[in-house]
Amino acid sequence: MRGVTLGSVLGIPIRLNITFLLVLPLFAWLISGDVAALAGLMNDLFGITLSGSALGVAPLRYALGSAGAVGLFAGVLIHEFGHSLVARRYGYQIESITLWLFGGVARLVEMPEDWRHEFVIAVAGPVVSVALGVGSYLILLAVPSAFPAVQFVAAYLALTNVMLAVFNMLPGFPMDGGRVLRAILARNRPYSRATKQAAEVGKVFAFLLGLLGLFVNLLLVALAFFIYMGASSEAQQTAMRAAFENVVVADVMTPRDRLDVVDEDLSVTALLDRMIDERHTGYPVMRDGELVGLVTLDDARAVRDVERDAYTVADVMTDDLAWVSASDDVMRAISAMGKHDIGRLPVHDTQGNLAGFVTRTDVMTAFEILQQRGTDAIPPSRVSGLEPR
Repeated sequence: MRGVTLGSVLGIPIRLNITFLLVLPLFAWLISGDVAALAGLMNDLFGITLSGSALGVAPLRYALGSAGAVGLFAGVLIHEFGHSLVARRYGYQIESITLWLFGGVARLVEMPEDWRHEFVIAVAGPVVSVALGVGSYLILLAVPSAFPAVQFVAAYLALTNVMLAVFNMLPGFPMDGGRVLRAILARNRPYSRATKQAAEVGKVFAFLLGLLGLFVNLLLVALAFFIYMGASSEAQQTAMRAAFENVVVADVMTPRDRLDVVDEDLSVTALLDRMIDERHTGYPVMRDGELVGLVTLDDARAVRDVERDAYTVADVMTDDLAWVSASDDVMRAISAMGKHDIGRLPVHDTQGNLAGFVTRTDVMTAFEILQQRGTDAIPPSRVSGLEPR
């Protein structure tokens, strides 16, 4: 869900995913190709008298298609602001709002585990969409019949915003309706169990939506896949948060004295040979006992075969490193790995010295052990100067 940041509104960064740049013109084209049929539908729903043949003439229909698509995604953006502003009212930090292939996503730095908060935050988006639909309908009533193009766009947005609210309230976790379902389930059961049950409902919904899409529209199949993967991911993330409660980075990291390190003057050829022998894809780079960088298989691959003897680790390593503290909780380390798109992080102790490294493999191994044996399977913190928890 990474994207280009356009700016911020009310302190919330707005991003565009590359898929949005593909779907926006597609929606504009689809709407423009169906203007006449849509005009008939609007006439039946709202009691207006749009002329489908007049509106369906180029270039007007292309202008209507573009206006309808932009208005639709503007409604999606405002829908996500509904979630975000209510979440911020409860004290949750908003990382960003991203527009992408299937609409928009408001990303919170920390998801609410209070069922009341989640319920209100989840409902806020559909409520905003209904309000937009009502507002568009009021504009439709106020526009004279002498402006049929404006009537068409207002009627289209009135319909689509209400449809957006209804669709989002279906129990397809992690959509809004799925989050409402989890909030209701979490009233009388553990949050992790409520998440698992809501995710299972979401997977069933995704399966049924996918079947429907095979006969109606293949775009629904893609949406069903997104819902299924989102439900699975959310369930796993919640299980990990539960497993790593009160577990800190020091409990799962590889300590400094057990790190496999390389010198900065090692050639890239020798580095690759060592990676093959030891089956490692990344090494801390040390100089006089101090960490100066990190070198990975991708760094080595960037050098052409004929130049690998001439290049050293110092030439290709990354020296701008993201660190975590040994006392940080494990979920913070996982978040940092995802944010920086890396598989390992250096860890510092309370004095700022290198305490070790934590990798995705370390985390997943600890997670599997915790699921089998509980938190007692993790030894107490092993860093000098760190208070055990």
